[in-house]
Amino acid sequence: MNRYLMTHSLLSSWLYAIKENPFEDAASERDPLAEFMLTLRREPTPTNEAMQNGIDFEDLVTAIVAGKGDPNHRWYGAASKIAAIVGGGVLQYRARKEVCVGGLTLVLYGRLDALLAGGIYDIKFSKGYDRGKYFDSTQHPTYLELVPEAEHFTYLVSNGTDVWQEKYRREETPSIFPVISDFLDWLTARDLLGLYQEKWLAK
Repeated sequence: MNRYLMTHSLLSSWLYAIKENPFEDAASERDPLAEFMLTLRREPTPTNEAMQNGIDFEDLVTAIVAGKGDPNHRWYGAASKIAAIVGGGVLQYRARKEVCVGGLTLVLYGRLDALLAGGIYDIKFSKGYDRGKYFDSTQHPTYLELVPEAEHFTYLVSNGTDVWQEKYRREETPSIFPVISDFLDWLTARDLLGLYQEKWLAK
């Protein structure tokens, strides 16, 4: 029986593509649907500045946890605060779980930045932060489904200077399954389910 990979990033890309965003600049060159199709086809996308900053910041946190971070780095102070939170945890933990949705066998998959004492932690680098920024994210519902023993999920957000925490407990987190079901229905309605099954076949 074939199994198909399902990730938070794929669901997130789809939700962004179908969402009408009134705050999006009309002159913006971003085409969310085209970006989603690249994700669906699993084509490599160029790393932009925001993505690279996120990678560099997370690498700095990891280095500090390992006792190797550069104290002269401009983000060292903020990264140290996050390193103090996730230190002692399992970093870059890969979790997978087989589930059945819409008649398909799916392998739910995620890479956790840190797993520590009943909590999942995800490191975000962002220019700014507003309370509840990640409320609608598919990440904490997906990851809490992946790790049944985890009691909460916390986003650790930094702009390189400040650090914010946004925490979601299991009991207040909605199930990810209705989102997955809607996604599969959307793919089917647009004759894209076959493309998904071809490109996201689990090994």
